[in-house]
This record gives sequence, structure tokens and C-alpha cells, in this order.
Amino acid sequence: MQVTETLNEGLKHEFKISVPASDLDAKADAKLVDLKDKVRLNGFRPGKVPVAHLKKIYGRSVMAETIDQTISDTNRQIFEDRGFRLAGEPKITMPTEKDQVDELLSGKTDLTYTVAIEVVPPIQLADFKSFSVEKPVVEVSDTDVDDAIKRIAEGSRPYNAKTEGTAEKGDRVTISFKGTINGEAFEGGTGEGIQVVIGAGQFIPGFEEQLIGIGTGETRTLKVSFPKNYLNDKLAGQPAEFETTATLIEAPGEATIDDEFAKTLGLESLDKLKEAARERLTAEFAGATRQKVKRALLDRLDESHKFEAPPSLVAEEFNLMWNSIKAEMDSTGKTFADENTTEEAAKEEYQKIADRRVRLGLVLSEIGEKNKITVTDDEVSRAVIERARQMPGREKEVWDYYRSNAQALAQLRAPIYEDKVVDFVLELANVTEKKVTKDELFKDEDDAEKTAA
Repeated sequence: MQVTETLNEGLKHEFKISVPASDLDAKADAKLVDLKDKVRLNGFRPGKVPVAHLKKIYGRSVMAETIDQTISDTNRQIFEDRGFRLAGEPKITMPTEKDQVDELLSGKTDLTYTVAIEVVPPIQLADFKSFSVEKPVVEVSDTDVDDAIKRIAEGSRPYNAKTEGTAEKGDRVTISFKGTINGEAFEGGTGEGIQVVIGAGQFIPGFEEQLIGIGTGETRTLKVSFPKNYLNDKLAGQPAEFETTATLIEAPGEATIDDEFAKTLGLESLDKLKEAARERLTAEFAGATRQKVKRALLDRLDESHKFEAPPSLVAEEFNLMWNSIKAEMDSTGKTFADENTTEEAAKEEYQKIADRRVRLGLVLSEIGEKNKITVTDDEVSRAVIERARQMPGREKEVWDYYRSNAQALAQLRAPIYEDKVVDFVLELANVTEKKVTKDELFKDEDDAEKTAA
């Protein structure tokens, strides 16, 4: 066997490999000998079929199998000998002319092919003990608890019928309507006794606002357009008219926050409601703190590990993000000008984000491998159970989906692995707490999400 490196540019390598026909023939004959004891042919006793006869019948298929196995074994040996970690699948080029293929499968010519690869560069990990990470901490105040309960109360407040006057923002209006598009009724376009809180944003844009000033018993024609990203493709982006009649107008009352109110929520008393609110806020703040700390650590890892990311992985990550962005813009009708940028500038920004994500992914993987960090089946099962709990009544459906979908399971495993690696590094780093306000804690969440690994 002869191996010649024909390309060595950065992370890209290419090899030309030649395997003598005699080697292939010997491997194919060994397979045929093994096959002799397994096949059953008329006229021959089990295990007594001559290899030469088997070669006439199965020779080409066995040689094809031998070639595939030889290429796989040879490539693996080449990569292992050179310590290569592949960034993607090898690209193999072989003769395609019919005469050449026939000669190869007949064992009359050497196997010659090229394999092109892109590799992951060696990664020198930083000294994590030198990292300093700031942990923002917010204590849940009594005011935070009271505000949370007030928000709950606003969603549960009573409504009282208006005896005079017209509908205002915040009022609840009970309506009946008939919708048309270009004068034609459409499926799902009618409703009877539907309650609408003006300003709650429950209906398509523009619908609720046109109810302001309507009186009990009054009929209006509301003119709106369905959003371009509306779930029903037949209605998406379509202008529509709704002949709407208000049958009842109610003004919001004040909910009394007391023990009785707490009982309507399934709790024993107002004190218990406050305890529950405090626990929820504590968990919410802790989650935000975790994201801040993780972002700070990822920034530190990014700063400390500068290397060329495999271009193919960066291109793949960029395409995933860019296609998602374009799809969202198409559905919402937004343009790059609306975001105070241009398509070229946006592409440049997301190219940098893609490069960061790939490099951080490789760094986290390297840390995990070198420190034998793994995700257990129990941890994945707990994640599946948590997903199932989020969909009451469909638990078995969720469980069956993940059990039969390896890719979906891998998507659950990945963030668990990432968090375990992050926790490992944080154990070594110097983490200091800093008290901040609630507004500071939740600031810039969108930017953090966009650039996270």
C-alpha cells in the first residue's frame, strides 16, 4: 500500500492511496472462505462449495465489500498515525468510469483513490485556576414578592358589567363576529360569546384597538391583516374584515389580596402564597445568575483560546443561523434597515458569532475529553422526564418520541454535557459574588443568547 500526501494547507489535508490488486484479492478470498461455511447452494453439501465457484457467483459483491472495508480501515490508520481529529466526514474520490469500475471489481487493477479531510487543530487549554469570574447576586425583596403577587392578582381580577359608557382599554368585551376575506367567509372566521380584554394582545394586531369606544349592542366592521407568520398558511398576510357586535362590556375591578384570594390559587393562606412567590422568584433569579456566570466564563474561554476553527464547521454553523434569521425576517416582513444595519454587515457579525460558537464548542469538548466528563443515561432520562412533565397528558408520547429518536436524545444530551464542563471549570476558577439590582441582572439577555456557545 502506498500513501502520498498531496495537500497540506492549514487544516486541510489530502492523500492519494494505492492498494495493490493482490492485497484486495487476498482479502476477498478470505471472505469467500468464510462464506463457504455459511451459504447453501443446490448440488453442494454444506461447507463443500469450492471457493472458485463462490467467486463466480459472489466475486463482484464480495470485492465491493472488501474495497469499502479497505478504504475505511486505511483511512482510519492514516488519521490515527498522524493524530488527526476530523472536523467532518472524509471526502473520498474514486474512479467512476465503467471500465475502471469493472476492472476493480474483477480484481484486475489496483485500488487508487484520494481522500480529502479537514481536521480540528490541537487545542492548548488555558490554566483555569487563573480565571476570575464575577457572580451577580440579587436577593429577593419583600417588594419583589408583593409585585409578583400583584401581577397574579391582575390576571385574576373580577370584571363588572358597565351600565353606561363605551369600551376602554383594559375593559373586557364579549363579542360575536363574522370574518370575510375579499367578501368570502373563511374557516374559523366566526365566533360567538368570545371575551376580549382590550390591550391584552390576544387577537391579531389591530383587532382589539378597534373595539375602543364600542357600545353594548353596537356592530362595527373591523379591518385587519393576518400576520405573515400566522400559523394558518392560507390566512397568513391576508387582509380581512370582521363584522363584530359587542354583547357585553365589563370594567376591571380590584382583586383583594388576602387569604381568600390565596385559596382561589390552591394555597392555604396569603403567607403561603408569599412563600411560593418568593421561591419562584428565587429560582428565577438563580437561573439568570447562572446564565450570567456561564456567559462570563464562555467569554473568558473565548479570550484564552484563539485558534483557527475548521472552516467547514464555521460555514455549517453560519448557514444554520443565517437561514433561521432570513426565515424569521420573511415571516415578519422586517428588513435589515429596520435593524439599523445592512445584509453585508449582518453577515459579517454572524460570521464572527459562528466562529466563536465553533471554537467554544471545540474547547468545551476538549475539556470534557481530557477530564473524562460524561453524561450518564440516568441524567438523560431525567431530562426526558422533565420534558414530559412540561406536556401534561402527553407524557407517554414525549417519552416514546425520545426513546425512538437518537438525534433528539443527542440534542438533550448536548446541553447537559456543556453545563457539566462549565461547572468543572467554575470549580477551578476564582468566582466572586457581587450584589446587583434586579434590572442589572436581567440586562442584555438578548445579546447573551445570541453569542452563547
